[in-house]
Amino acid sequence: MNTTLAATEAGVSIDTVRTWCRIGAVAAVKQAGRWIIDAASLAARIAIGKMKRPAKKVVYSIETMTAIGGNRWTKAGHDRVYLNNWDEFAGLEVTRYNTGNISTASYQDQGISNSQAYKILGCIDKVWFDAADGKLHCRYGWGESRVASREEVWDAVVAGVRAAIAAL
Repeated sequence: MNTTLAATEAGVSIDTVRTWCRIGAVAAVKQAGRWIIDAASLAARIAIGKMKRPAKKVVYSIETMTAIGGNRWTKAGHDRVYLNNWDEFAGLEVTRYNTGNISTASYQDQGISNSQAYKILGCIDKVWFDAADGKLHCRYGWGESRVASREEVWDAVVAGVRAAIAAL
């Protein structure tokens, strides 16, 4: 089944299902840039989710940011964790040719053109967690897509990071 159907069945967002696929919480394979999810694995994950447990608090810290794939950087009194894979947290999925050019792209599980994928990749330059203030930051890039504005992409990144930390 696809991510939309799985999200409906589980009663969660499509981003949550994609995160489950990425971290291995459900058995899934990627075909043609889209997740194909095993129904039995999804049913097991739904059963786990129905167990009564207190909600896990999402804590931004150096440990959690590195656990979801961030790279720690310290220099001149700064202590940061850079998230170089921010596009995955935003829900942008691209496959590339051996030359590095994009061959297929989807954003939030919807197929998009390669040029729009490049524009989404260009709308945010860097994403980092600053240990001094305990917040996520970004530096906007030069581009903006018709598919999503810079602010919408940034909101998707923050939601994806929160979901990834909550799934730890």
